[in-house]
Amino acid sequence: MTETTLQPPPPAEAADILWFVPTHGDGRYLGTQEGARGVSLSYMRQIAQAADDNGYFGVLLPTGRSCEDSWIAASALVPQTQRLRFLVAVRPGLIAPAAAARMAATLDRISNGRLLVNVVSGGDPVELHGDGLFLGHDERYELTDEFLHIWRRLMAGETVDFTGKYLTIEGGKLLYPPVQHPYPPLYFGGSSDAGHRIAAEHVDTYLTWGEPPAEVAKKLAEVRAIAATRGRVFSYGVRLHVIVRDTESEAWAAADKLIEKVDDDTIASAQKIFARFDSVGQQRMAQLHGGKRDNLEISPNLWAGVGLVRGGAGTALVGDPRTVAERLKEYMAVGVDRFILSGYPHLEECYRFAEQVFPLLPLRGTTGTERAAVRNAGPFGEIIANVVPPAKLASQS
Repeated sequence: MTETTLQPPPPAEAADILWFVPTHGDGRYLGTQEGARGVSLSYMRQIAQAADDNGYFGVLLPTGRSCEDSWIAASALVPQTQRLRFLVAVRPGLIAPAAAARMAATLDRISNGRLLVNVVSGGDPVELHGDGLFLGHDERYELTDEFLHIWRRLMAGETVDFTGKYLTIEGGKLLYPPVQHPYPPLYFGGSSDAGHRIAAEHVDTYLTWGEPPAEVAKKLAEVRAIAATRGRVFSYGVRLHVIVRDTESEAWAAADKLIEKVDDDTIASAQKIFARFDSVGQQRMAQLHGGKRDNLEISPNLWAGVGLVRGGAGTALVGDPRTVAERLKEYMAVGVDRFILSGYPHLEECYRFAEQVFPLLPLRGTTGTERAAVRNAGPFGEIIANVVPPAKLASQS
């Protein structure tokens, strides 16, 4: 099949929106301790409850040695929320599939079916060596394939015997099944050929970082074609930051301010670390800006400034609410039906995006419904002169 025959997925008619819990720290500026906020259960709880109250579909908890453990953090936050789903990482090679299955089933049960599972194979060899995993890029994906074959069968209630190149299990059995059948949805992002094969074989939602929509369309078309050969279809998601303000000029000023404390030495140090990654996705993120701050708008309203010093998702949509909504709809036009968003600081931006952009998007019933319930249940906005309620906000989607 040639590239010219590849077609992206059909347009998404509606989307779910997830937010982000910054278990590695937060702040008003990147690359500095000025205006910084540390990780605490209290602060994570505020963000999770804000996402819950505002009607976000779920939250992503990041993984890696720079982060608090995502499973423990999610377990602490589940009782503090009502409907919010938690996208939590499993790390093939760092945990046995049977142990990961028990953890996933337990969290799914105690949350009453609010677990989403993010499969992360890793992309930084130095970090992975520090965690005791000494496998090359393609070998890690082979391991991930074996891991998911075992994990999925265990979660589905099978007794599993499996002998592979990396993993062996005899008589594996999960005694307490998850709430979601056959298991909590699997999310996965991989930009390499090996990553595409894993997605096509196993997952429910394929993720990509926020590249220009045309590049995302090409990637989704490639993954979709491989999945079709296996008789599989899945959904598609994009991981992005957002900087939304009342006007376009205010939004771009906020983007500039976010990196105003970052000096050239800090950028060079960060880019040196990212250069050692064997993650194709990280390499694609780095290519968007080339380690330079002089040409960061890589596509209309798509800004690569975050990636100067932050690994992983390195782009942000910048603009007024209507412009950002229209840019998100461009991704929806190539098949994206869920967005995992974040912004600095994460607590304030969680409110801002829900208040200003949710009404402009075609959302599924699983996103935004909680805000509507709150709006109809009591005061919404401060009563004017202690007597007059403010005008009700109507959806503009």
